[in-house]
Amino acid sequence: QVHLVESGGGTVQPGGSLRLSCAASGFGFSDYTVTWYRQRPGEERELVASITIGGSTNYAGSVKDRFTVSRDNAKKTMTLQMNSLKLEDTAVYYCNAGLGGRFWGQGTQVTVSS
Repeated sequence: QVHLVESGGGTVQPGGSLRLSCAASGFGFSDYTVTWYRQRPGEERELVASITIGGSTNYAGSVKDRFTVSRDNAKKTMTLQMNSLKLEDTAVYYCNAGLGGRFWGQGTQVTVSS
């Protein structure tokens, strides 16, 4: 059975940092690009960052130079290091993987608030 489980969300002040993790099981994690998405209340889900099987990364312009995505294929995990957090980073963050992005985690809430 496929599982993607996010962790590491929470509440942080503007300018703070959080590190999200996603643990995968039940499929060939190392065979696919893995992606972080987020969804703000009332908005559509948007791509935050992705990392290919070869380690190439892609970031949304709004998070570039603040967020870093990484993966550990041996451990079947991916992480999102988020620095210099802003109020507008508040969202539910999801990890995504698999053929055509078919697998989703349940999401983890990130709240940036003063």
